[in-house]
Amino acid sequence: MAISDLFKRVSHAPTNPGVTAKPRQFDVAELYRGPVQLEDATEEAAQPLDEKLRQAYFWIVNNAVISPHYDIEYNDAPAQTYVLGSSKRVLTLPSAQSYSSYILLPLLTFATRRKCLFVGGPGRGKTASAILMGILAGYPVREVRRAMQHGHPQMTIADLLGNPLPADLVNAQDMESIRIAWRPWLSMRVKIVDEYNRIPTRTQSALLTVMGDNYAEVLGHIHECPESAWYLTANDDRGGGTYQVIEALRDRIDVIVQALAFNPRFLDELLLRIEENVRPEEVAPREIIFTEAEVDRIGEEIRAVTIPDPVRRRLAFFCGQFEFCETAGVQFEYMTKDTVRLSGVDWGQVVAADNGRDRLKDLGCQTKNGVSVRNLMTLLVFAKALAYFRGNGEATLEDLRQILPFVLHDKLQPDLEAPFFNIPENAGYRTDRLSWLRHLFDLSCDEFNRLDLDRSDPVRELAAEFALGLDGVSEHETRARLTKIERLVGALGKGRKLYGPLYDDLQKLKYLHQRYTNYLHWLRAR
Repeated sequence: MAISDLFKRVSHAPTNPGVTAKPRQFDVAELYRGPVQLEDATEEAAQPLDEKLRQAYFWIVNNAVISPHYDIEYNDAPAQTYVLGSSKRVLTLPSAQSYSSYILLPLLTFATRRKCLFVGGPGRGKTASAILMGILAGYPVREVRRAMQHGHPQMTIADLLGNPLPADLVNAQDMESIRIAWRPWLSMRVKIVDEYNRIPTRTQSALLTVMGDNYAEVLGHIHECPESAWYLTANDDRGGGTYQVIEALRDRIDVIVQALAFNPRFLDELLLRIEENVRPEEVAPREIIFTEAEVDRIGEEIRAVTIPDPVRRRLAFFCGQFEFCETAGVQFEYMTKDTVRLSGVDWGQVVAADNGRDRLKDLGCQTKNGVSVRNLMTLLVFAKALAYFRGNGEATLEDLRQILPFVLHDKLQPDLEAPFFNIPENAGYRTDRLSWLRHLFDLSCDEFNRLDLDRSDPVRELAAEFALGLDGVSEHETRARLTKIERLVGALGKGRKLYGPLYDDLQKLKYLHQRYTNYLHWLRAR
């Protein structure tokens, strides 16, 4: 067997033998279909799309990209841990199937048609990994390479999007008569922008429109783009480069993946590729190539994955830790870090005016901002995608814990002057952003459990009561509920320092109070 054939092999053994078959969802359209098409039914039964996705992962990690860094760890039994070196760092040997983020996160981006940024030094395979994602979408290698946008300081909007036809410019009587020669990459389902931080600011704005709204505009002409998976590369994740990356463009990126250093223990694999003249992207097996319909169906199946209430509540509690800033405003609603950002006041002055909270205990003191709505939606989507990839119909807390650092990597900004980072044993968290975010989530979950919020959460009980609806609720009952809310507000705020989750609870109670107040006025008017 030729060496190139070895690179094309896809294992027929199940990639995750413990996965149970998902229940098949009934579709009412099936009642109106003709005779069963046995070939399609057999193909679907033989190759579930989540299994195909896992096969793509294992082909890439075993044959294409040399990445021995299994940093997304799962355990189904106690893991083996080893304390190493004078700094007492821990090496963990996971007891369940674990994954390399450098391969898995781009693959989940492909499945969900989101946006992924590769960061790392030159020559670490960022561009090659992005090209592999284009191959999975069924595009020839040459087409993927030619469609790739290479950032450079002279890049214009015309270079990025397209040019008006010269003859039309000369002869046109109005703007509508001018035709645009659009760039072919705009119509592709996988889009790659290499070194995006070398693109001029004005051209970045045009790129933002394509990324955020799926259309391109030149001289008033609109080109609609398909929903796509995006892959961008940069040599660092701070937005530096020839041009500073505009904030809105950075915010559109869903996950950030770090290209870790090459392990020279795998030098033989590199030598084999050189001697046999094998390029993995040119020998990708057709068994792992996805059609557009398959990617559409994967998206539907990922959205069908559920996130149970206990997981959602811990996520909400975590996100509630960070936005609150008591010294930022006078009115209750404006006591947020975003108010500070919009005001332009120096962050150090705001911190110095703090009123004596325990800055080591308060997790919110470790960050300069909070979690946005877009970040929350991305977290939910990728938690679903990770659970789907693992063959589960329900996302777990561990799925959320593993995916969260890659989503919030540059979204949750640390305050490196916070007391937490000044503790000697926490010094590594100043540079290791992923580990810090995961540790932050663990601390939040520990606090959630300490407060016993699964069993005792009066705010949640009042919200659940309101969610049942107001039909038939009498004026007497409405007044009783308003009184209950007012008493709880008084009890929660009595003699206590304000922290993020408590601030969110009080806002929720004010919201419920206002809804009942409006309903009471309606009852009286009726």
